[in-house]
Amino acid sequence: MNTHALEKVALSVRALSMDAIQKANSGHPGLPLGAAELGAVLYGEILKHDPSDPTWPDRDRFVLSAGHGSMFLYSLLHLSGYPISLEDIKNFRQVGSPCAGHPEYGMAPGIETTTGPLGQGIATAVGMAIAETMLAARFNTPDYTIVDHYTYTLVGDGCLQEGVSAEASSLAGHLGLGKLIAFYDSNHITIDGSTDLSFTENVAKRYEAYGWQVLEGSMYDLEGILSLVQQAKQETSKPTLIILTSIIGKGAPSKQGSHEAHGAPLGTEEVAAAKAYLGIPGDFYVAPEATSYFAEKQKEWKKARENWELRFNEWSKKYPDKRAQWDAFYAGKSEGTPSFPSFNIGDKVATRSASNKALVAFSKVTPNLVGGSADLQGPNAVAMPEAGTYSRHNRAGRYLHYGIREFGMAAISNGLQLHGGLRAFCATFMVFSDYLRPALRLSALMKQPVIYVLTHDSIFVGEDGPTHQPIEHLASLRAIPNVRVLRPADAEETMVAWEMAMEHRTGPTVLALTRQNVLVFKKDDPEWKNTIRTGAYIVRQTEGTPDVTIIATGSEVAMALAAADKLAPKKVRVVSMICKELFESQPAVLQNSIVPPGVRTVVCEAACHLGWEGWAKREDILSIDRFGESGPGDKVAHHLGFTVDALVALIQRGL
Repeated sequence: MNTHALEKVALSVRALSMDAIQKANSGHPGLPLGAAELGAVLYGEILKHDPSDPTWPDRDRFVLSAGHGSMFLYSLLHLSGYPISLEDIKNFRQVGSPCAGHPEYGMAPGIETTTGPLGQGIATAVGMAIAETMLAARFNTPDYTIVDHYTYTLVGDGCLQEGVSAEASSLAGHLGLGKLIAFYDSNHITIDGSTDLSFTENVAKRYEAYGWQVLEGSMYDLEGILSLVQQAKQETSKPTLIILTSIIGKGAPSKQGSHEAHGAPLGTEEVAAAKAYLGIPGDFYVAPEATSYFAEKQKEWKKARENWELRFNEWSKKYPDKRAQWDAFYAGKSEGTPSFPSFNIGDKVATRSASNKALVAFSKVTPNLVGGSADLQGPNAVAMPEAGTYSRHNRAGRYLHYGIREFGMAAISNGLQLHGGLRAFCATFMVFSDYLRPALRLSALMKQPVIYVLTHDSIFVGEDGPTHQPIEHLASLRAIPNVRVLRPADAEETMVAWEMAMEHRTGPTVLALTRQNVLVFKKDDPEWKNTIRTGAYIVRQTEGTPDVTIIATGSEVAMALAAADKLAPKKVRVVSMICKELFESQPAVLQNSIVPPGVRTVVCEAACHLGWEGWAKREDILSIDRFGESGPGDKVAHHLGFTVDALVALIQRGL
């Protein structure tokens, strides 16, 4: 190990970080200054990576969970040879710069995930570590190990205080993820001051209780850090937490060790004092020794990656079937067309039950489809009997028992998806989307096609009562950019909804599904399976211009059809709007062909009215804008005035 060069790398990280933050007059200098030595040894000596091929499948993953310290990552990516320029760093936190305030996936190679909401980074890293074991079990052979990499993450006190880190870390220990290594930047400082204000637990004992190996050392002992990582790798049945004692803002003479170094620029005087103290000769300084060190390292990394590619090509020739499956996994292709069951008009099937049939059908032709439920496999109807259960003893299993950890489950699903090679889904009751929403938001921000199976989607949940009956959730989910909320109306629509979810690759999909049985109904549009992909289609057509159009979603489409029957001979068009936000993105001519302008439109949905005002007057929206009640679903609906007769009466008021 060239400790002199690594010290110069650390010096360069400090120089770039303090200058970029000061120029932006915004940012968090504490972590990059305080953890620069770890960054130097991590990117120089520990990580298996190649900046000339940032998407190399067998690279190690690094997640900066403490994403506020983003200049730590940008500095190291720049120094080690990733395509982040010095000009990019000088434009830190400016519009259009890949060096955003917090790391954003897709902004630059080397940024493995979006971080900043604390705790989600380490949870996402758990998903990446699980993905590595799944792919290794699938593709490694006795004579070729082509999937063999580690997942590293850097966490701070804030990450470990957020509950999602506890959920994910607990599961990681249970699963024995021996190739997951977390570095804990233990500086005892948060924005408000010393962690003694609110956080005095024994983190080491907590992680030991989770089933982790816990090691301790100094952030400033380069050889010691490398030795700790080597020790971590020797423990193959447990993830490892390496606690590194550090000084926040190290090198800033009057602010180091203080919360003043955490979340604000050091100030021009302190930057000048730090440069004098550290021996930094100018602005945005990169030590020549750091440049030459990484120039040599780039040759080594490229050679290592090319050696892997030689082995990969040999493996491909010897195992062509596995190679073909590898290509399909990474291209997101199924091995065939799923075989769905058929349903008869008049059947009554809960859409969650129909969803399970679609999931099983897809799992048979999509062997990289992986996921699970937050302890609700039966109620969510997401069992995959032939897929096997993933565990520390069965890495080839594809079903994950997440336990009662909704937030952790969703963040882990992001990691599974981001890793590459897998397609992830997760499931819980719709009302508990409140628990996982921050991770769903990151799925959307990163445009990751995680599928969220959310069942028990309305007051028709029944006896569990208002704590379990969604009201505002459809509107709140639809409000998240890049999220598609699909609420199929019957078993047939549910099959297509799963097809739409699997086809969608640029963002997450929510499947909103019923607990109660719903009618399989006749569909007047002969091309409905195609039309529905626009977000809506005509279920009940009329001759000529309709007197009224009813827009309904999910289980309420059957209500709309029953109301249309009662309103005869009035001409009532019924539209099933499976995806409001998708339909609203369509050209006006298409929208008008389904929901004709100039015709009174009524909306029926067993949820709050919010968001439907663009389609109907408030008085023409049959909705539920209060919490529910405990009781059988149909009786709750009657008690709340949400019935076919109520819909008929609403329509008749304007006819």
